[in-house]
Amino acid sequence: MRTCRRALTVLALSLAPLAVWAAVPVEDSNSGYNNSGSSYPPAGYGTNGAYAGGAATSAPSAQGELFNQLQRMQDQLSQQQGAIEVLQNQVNQLKQEGLERYQDLDRRIGAGVTPAATPDNSSAGGAPSAAAGGGAAGAAAAAPAASSEPGDPAKEKLYYDAAFDLIKAKDFDKASKAFTAFLGRYPNSQYAGNAQYWLGEVNLAKGDLQGAGQAFAKVSQLYPKHAKVPDSLYKLADVERRLGHTDKVKGILQQVVAQYPGTSAAQLAQRDLQRL
Repeated sequence: MRTCRRALTVLALSLAPLAVWAAVPVEDSNSGYNNSGSSYPPAGYGTNGAYAGGAATSAPSAQGELFNQLQRMQDQLSQQQGAIEVLQNQVNQLKQEGLERYQDLDRRIGAGVTPAATPDNSSAGGAPSAAAGGGAAGAAAAAPAASSEPGDPAKEKLYYDAAFDLIKAKDFDKASKAFTAFLGRYPNSQYAGNAQYWLGEVNLAKGDLQGAGQAFAKVSQLYPKHAKVPDSLYKLADVERRLGHTDKVKGILQQVVAQYPGTSAAQLAQRDLQRL
């Protein structure tokens, strides 16, 4: 009896590992699924085993779309920044040109003196300049104002000096009106040629290119023997250039060089011709 019990115990101990192994599910490494009820084929694969893709890859992700929008916004900002830089350069160029005009006017004011009564200031003699007939000067009237007063040198000088003082004070609006009034009242004054020239300068300083061109053109039209004619023609060429009338600039500069050799205006005109 004791021998039978010992044999049963040994048999039970030998069968225990087999029961444990039977409880563990068997997984086939070649099938891709186990016996726990998982479906076949796995999600995302077709019946032929080819990958068909899941729902997450059927459309662009939200992160990808956001990235594309940000990229487009960045491109637009870059284009706008480029346009802003172009405009800023243009503004800086205009400011520089305005500063140069003021500096040039200051130099001319410093060198300007009330002219003495000489034949050069007379409005008589000579034909109007051919270069002064077109462009910014096309609307310039050739005849003096009909309401001119008889010559009075003392009064003329008083009016002229008052207008010139407005230039020194850089009150260009009032200076323009003062010179215009002076020329309307005293078109044949000994100071008229200078007044006509300075009217062009103050209009140029104001940025009134049309008014400046007309005033400079009238110097050679109405006072062809005046000492300011070379300077006024050179300034007229500069105005035409600023207005974009490049076809007229060369002719005016050539006229200055040919008719007024040795003058500072001719030297500047020759320099500009070489740059064209």
